Amino acid sequence: MTSLNLLPITVAGASGRMGQMLIEAILASDDCRLAGALDMASSPALGLDAGASLGQVTGTAVTADLRQGLSGSSCLIDFTRPEGTLAHLQVCRELGVKAVIGTTGFSEAQKAEIAELAKDMAIVMAPNMSVGVNVTLKLLQMAAQAMSTGYDIEIIEAHHRHKVDAPSGTALKMGEVIAQAIGRDLKECAVYERYGHTGERDPSTIGFSTIRGGDIVGDHTVLFAGIGERIEVTHKSSSRSTYAQGSLRAVRFLAGQERGLFDMFDVLNLR
Repeated sequence: MTSLNLLPITVAGASGRMGQMLIEAILASDDCRLAGALDMASSPALGLDAGASLGQVTGTAVTADLRQGLSGSSCLIDFTRPEGTLAHLQVCRELGVKAVIGTTGFSEAQKAEIAELAKDMAIVMAPNMSVGVNVTLKLLQMAAQAMSTGYDIEIIEAHHRHKVDAPSGTALKMGEVIAQAIGRDLKECAVYERYGHTGERDPSTIGFSTIRGGDIVGDHTVLFAGIGERIEVTHKSSSRSTYAQGSLRAVRFLAGQERGLFDMFDVLNLR
């Protein structure tokens, strides 16, 4: 495939851990190319080649100039912070650039803003881009439908010490998928904290437990606890490379979309 036929991609947060993983995946891909690398104005990587820390020369310098970084790109991959992502999307819409959003921690109002932007552009947004996690979500949907009564549901997640939001976006998505499958509203049945004399467990609730420590990439377990048996559905990430590969699958999916808000179920045909 010639360079003219490669999918041109811009990476936001280019000097971060996820940004570097995305750049590495793009460089190793046979159908994508790095068209831009964005980072904050305070980043020490500004002006450097985006592949410098990987020992590779990409010919693309890291920049804080959003329009410059998106110039010549067809899709932005963004794993940054909610406020930054929303600012990026506004410019993407102006320039006709599609977006893959792996950022988590959005408020309901911010999610509504993204849905509004998607009326004019194509966006894939998912709290976890891993193919394995999304297959796990499908399995949870099936399990919840079969065990909607008689089983207590608990979601346990663990991440590295630097993660700033809790529960994780993936854990919340798991809760949403399960709640929808059994006809509940997660906003009404989720329990995020337990302390002191809590009383007996309400069987209609979905519980969340959060662990933060070390360099854990991401572990998620959903426990269906019944009388005499329990089922545990677990996904463990050992590398962010799974998120990067899933993101590239999302970019390829968006190549055939003009506008709309999609998720990884759409990308992986799991509807």
